[in-house]
Amino acid sequence: MMQFAWENYKRYAWGANELRPISQQGHSSNLFGSLKGATIVDALDTLYIMEMDDEFEAAAEWVENNLDFNMVRKNTEISVFEVNIRFVGGLLSAYYLSGKEVFRQKAVELGEKLLPAFKTPTGIPWALLNMKSGIGRNWPWASGGSSILAEYGTLHLEFMHLSKLSGNPIFAEKVMNIRKVLKRLEKPSGLYPNYLNPNSGHWGQHHVSVGGLGDSFYEYLLKAWIMSDKTDEDGKALYYEALQAIEKNLIRKSGGGLTYIAEWKGGLLEHKMGHLTCFAGGMIALGADGAPDQQTGHHMELAAEITRTCHESYARTNLKLGPEAFRFDGGVEAIATRQNEKYFILRPEVIETYMYMWRFTHDPKYRQWGWEAVQALEQHCRVEGGYSGVRDVYASSPNHDDVQQSFYLAETLKYLYLLFSEDDLLPFEHWVFNTEAHPLPIIKKETSHQANEVE
Repeated sequence: MMQFAWENYKRYAWGANELRPISQQGHSSNLFGSLKGATIVDALDTLYIMEMDDEFEAAAEWVENNLDFNMVRKNTEISVFEVNIRFVGGLLSAYYLSGKEVFRQKAVELGEKLLPAFKTPTGIPWALLNMKSGIGRNWPWASGGSSILAEYGTLHLEFMHLSKLSGNPIFAEKVMNIRKVLKRLEKPSGLYPNYLNPNSGHWGQHHVSVGGLGDSFYEYLLKAWIMSDKTDEDGKALYYEALQAIEKNLIRKSGGGLTYIAEWKGGLLEHKMGHLTCFAGGMIALGADGAPDQQTGHHMELAAEITRTCHESYARTNLKLGPEAFRFDGGVEAIATRQNEKYFILRPEVIETYMYMWRFTHDPKYRQWGWEAVQALEQHCRVEGGYSGVRDVYASSPNHDDVQQSFYLAETLKYLYLLFSEDDLLPFEHWVFNTEAHPLPIIKKETSHQANEVE
């Protein structure tokens, strides 16, 4: 699958951000401004892990010769979040896996280009940045000029590594400051609203979600602790407190016995769960063994229940692929009821959770469920020129959207490969995955014993 996705990208869209597999040409979304090669950078580590060595070398050569951050056009903006998780994360991971200096150098250079986004009164970064002028702003639709929790909360892992690799503490300082701002704020019911105004330092509207707009903030609290070799006690405490508030306020059981994570709007629940929210099964399993008060078993059970619900969202469609969002109201369970929520864009979250559940339980059903997804992808998303998302998973035959997302190669296919690999490939005691599935090494704290040996 990876070979097919990659070969077609190379044939029809080399150097472009993404591939349009039906029109067989390049595609670029507005997330990357005038940056190029998102698929190449995003896929580097997948190529390396799958031992596609020639392809990896060709990609590395492209990065060396063509990935130029000074060539950006002056009237374009990038999404700080997307560029961080795909480009910075992809380069860091490629460096740690291959040891090629060019990746370290480009990652640090790009990190420096992102720093002006933090020039706000609070230090909470802007969502959008003009990399030429250094001027930032927020999405015009975000509550009263707010920054978004999942966006400013998903910089921590990459920026800690940028400080480590550059020797410059500024990256770590920027993300630790975000945490300081959040710790000072009053949380409604212990929850983190999705919107925060970077000028005033106050929350925007009280909308809470473990799906889009919120998701990876929670993931990064837990992973910051794990990546610090479990020395970041702050990250740990914030994660378990947040999870407790989520469980109390958002996690519900449907009449049919499916556990789901609802969304919270000013105290009212919307009984809807997004495909993006399905990463939470894997996150809760990953955090289970650090859970306070002998709660490990409870967390594993909760993770398994959420995973089952997400599998049902796939099983209840015609194409056996999950919708973008599904609801639990008006007599429906785990089904999308709105036309604009029925699409599937090759997203990884459900498969990501299967991979974590397999690693922690070795229950064969998780591989079985992963294999069902493989068959559905092959049957409905594979087209002559690559893989495409589909517009309606309940239709009797697929209507393709003609985009092969870069995260399909970075995440979906990598998590499938790991699901069917031995546990010693990227073992969890040495690696943490960023939210784009780029593995970053755990930063080991030297014990005095090791330090003495080094001397």
